[in-house]
Amino acid sequence: MLSSADQDKPTRSRNLVLLFISVTVNLFLLYSMYSWKLNCREQKVIDDPVKPTSPLEEKDTIILLWFWPFGRQFDLTSCSTVFNIQGCSLTGDRKLYSKAHAVLIHHRDIASNMSNLPKQPRPVFQKWIWMHFESPRNTKKIPGLENLFNVTMNYRRDADITVREQMVLRPRGDFGNSPSTESFFSVPLKEKDKLVCWIVSNWNSNHDRVKYYEEFKKFIKVDTYGRAFHKVINQTEYNKIIRECKFYLSFENTKNYPDYITEKLFNPLTLGTVPVVLGPPRYTYEQFVPGFSFIHVDDFESPKALAEYLLLLGKNEEKYKEFFRWQQTYEVKHVDFPKEHACLACKYIRERNNYQVFKNLNKWYWEEV
Repeated sequence: MLSSADQDKPTRSRNLVLLFISVTVNLFLLYSMYSWKLNCREQKVIDDPVKPTSPLEEKDTIILLWFWPFGRQFDLTSCSTVFNIQGCSLTGDRKLYSKAHAVLIHHRDIASNMSNLPKQPRPVFQKWIWMHFESPRNTKKIPGLENLFNVTMNYRRDADITVREQMVLRPRGDFGNSPSTESFFSVPLKEKDKLVCWIVSNWNSNHDRVKYYEEFKKFIKVDTYGRAFHKVINQTEYNKIIRECKFYLSFENTKNYPDYITEKLFNPLTLGTVPVVLGPPRYTYEQFVPGFSFIHVDDFESPKALAEYLLLLGKNEEKYKEFFRWQQTYEVKHVDFPKEHACLACKYIRERNNYQVFKNLNKWYWEEV
């Protein structure tokens, strides 16, 4: 007869075998799970593409758009694909602030207390670019910005980066190829059924352009549109209206700031209409477009005299066509806001590694001449 101890021996042996099998199975499962996770992690790295806003190469210039200007987003790969500017990495990712060679900051998006500007210290190699294209009269000064930036981007010719509409030479083979001046017009001249047009949204009775218009309209009919006249229009309607007018009132909202000439001049030129300009002096306009392509209010002693001239010119087809001779040699180049601005900023920074600061922004931009 077996003792109790002898009877327990087979039981202990079975338990040891089961324990060994259990440990072996658990170790195998743990190893399998670790290998699977490691493989997944490696696979994720392979499958996760580099974001287009990330610097692709060490030599790339990184431009951080601190704001989307006026909330307008665009393709951040446009520099190479649209403007043939290479080596640029545009980004809106603020996590890349410490790596960015420059930060592009749009003035109209800055809070009045500057609370939405970068809080981190500025890296020694980084430049801040002040970007703004509105009239000084319609732009609020923000205390604290006077000496904050390194680079200016503006319509002014004395800005570090000048961006503006302009006339450029046609391709050499196109010189003089227009068969007749009739081809200058986007609609046939006989279909221009309006003499003078004006589209305006911002109405301020203290502005020079409003004062001039109030006197001018007493002597000639002006077809008016826009929010100021409770006739809101879309872009298609805008283009159609200007094409159908012989003269368009390209009235800027200020006359006393250098180089402030906007699309109010260049859109009518593009659409086959003669601009009647009010803004900087004639000689300033002639820095950008031929003097025979527009009519300046300063050439007339009064709004009445201008109205009488337009009434006569509107009836003289040959004289009217002379205002379009510029199209035989030149064409209007418009600016693609804001993507072109960001790419030009990158080009500027890539080409310069010098120390650079800009002092007295308020004096430079807001001081009248």
